[in-house]
Amino acid sequence: PGITWGVLYDKFLEKNVLDNKLGGRDLEHCFFINHDKTGGSCAVYRSLEQKLIVVSFRGTCRPIDLVTDASIFQVPWVEGEYTDEELATIPKVHVGFRKSLNSISRRLKELLLATVAPGESISDYDLLVTGHSLGGALATGFVADVAEYGIDAGRSLPQKEPSEEWWKAIANTFMGKAAEEKAARDPPRPKSLRMYNFGSPRVGDSNFAELFELLMEKGNIDQAYRIVNSQDIIARVPRPMLNIDYEHCGRTVLIEEPLGVEGDGEIDAAVVDSDPKHVLWVEGESDFDRVDPIRDYRNATRSPTAKGALLSELFQAFQETNLATSPDDAMKNLQDAVDELQNSDKAEDIKFILDSANDKEEARPPSTEENKDKNPLLAQFSAVADRLSKATMTDLASVIGIDRTYADRELQIVQSFLQGAALAHHLEDSYYAALGRSVGFIASVGEEILALEDDSSEQA
Repeated sequence: PGITWGVLYDKFLEKNVLDNKLGGRDLEHCFFINHDKTGGSCAVYRSLEQKLIVVSFRGTCRPIDLVTDASIFQVPWVEGEYTDEELATIPKVHVGFRKSLNSISRRLKELLLATVAPGESISDYDLLVTGHSLGGALATGFVADVAEYGIDAGRSLPQKEPSEEWWKAIANTFMGKAAEEKAARDPPRPKSLRMYNFGSPRVGDSNFAELFELLMEKGNIDQAYRIVNSQDIIARVPRPMLNIDYEHCGRTVLIEEPLGVEGDGEIDAAVVDSDPKHVLWVEGESDFDRVDPIRDYRNATRSPTAKGALLSELFQAFQETNLATSPDDAMKNLQDAVDELQNSDKAEDIKFILDSANDKEEARPPSTEENKDKNPLLAQFSAVADRLSKATMTDLASVIGIDRTYADRELQIVQSFLQGAALAHHLEDSYYAALGRSVGFIASVGEEILALEDDSSEQA
């Protein structure tokens, strides 16, 4: 069955009063563009009542789209020839995303300029751009182009070569004739420019992300939000690797699937489950803190001896069994312990401790409390061995400087992928359930939409 997004939106409006609705009662489909070779596709809608135009890019759904998504190499955002020095500093984007958008962008802009009502200009209309998955990536590129250059229908994506006159394709329209008569050379801009995309992968490098951020600061982009199911693996790719740098654009909006959905994971579970309002988090706007699992790779490394790392905890375990109050006392205690071991039969105790550290299924060594009155050296060995016996994969990652909480999240994603659940969190029905939950509803594909009780503690 189809997903009734409109019904969910109507349900939301019944409970909330909005100053500005996303669309008027007359929102209508205007045209659809598709490129057979690249798979680039989009649909355009308009509301003459609200003076709103919506551009919606289609996500991954054909084999050719998988080829587009799988490419990780980057090309200059502005097409042209560059020196090696210039290539190091200019914005670059995913080669597959640019190729797909470039194949339809010029025609899209030509038709957009002709979408307005007779006698009106595109500058009278708000432009909302959206898309899911691959469509989210194309939406990001399209918004960056329009924000910097206007709706330049004289070329496809940005290029060093001069564009043709932007109004030629609409020369027979009122807007085109007016532009020609005034010899207008600056492409027009919409009244406002907003982007809401869903499950978008990373589009370009940090230079491209900085350009996008600058366009937001200048007011060329009024809003840019990336809505992400926190368990979505696609929003975490392409991964920065070697000399290939990738970064997200716009603000992260995290939503959470209802409890009980397979593979829901444990990311910030204590925060999300304790208060239903925490199922929606907006970067830089929400009044509570949480880790952004889509951007946290930037904090993936930390000192191997930092608090919470395995080495730090091993040192702490060692310290807790050392009753010395000074370095001299510590050395004396250690020497006394060695002497005691040399003069007594403790070989079996040491063997037991080492065997316990090597085999997690064996009985644990005596606890620190049990060892307080025993030989200090054995107590320290026992405490360290006990901690080692509980070591996990993420503990070992912390030894080489990888943040343990980051490693935990990455391990969850890998396990989800191996279990076949990772891609399920990227699909439209998962986003439908998560968005429904974020606005107070139980939304499942093909089922009636139900309101969550005000005092609900996550029955969804």
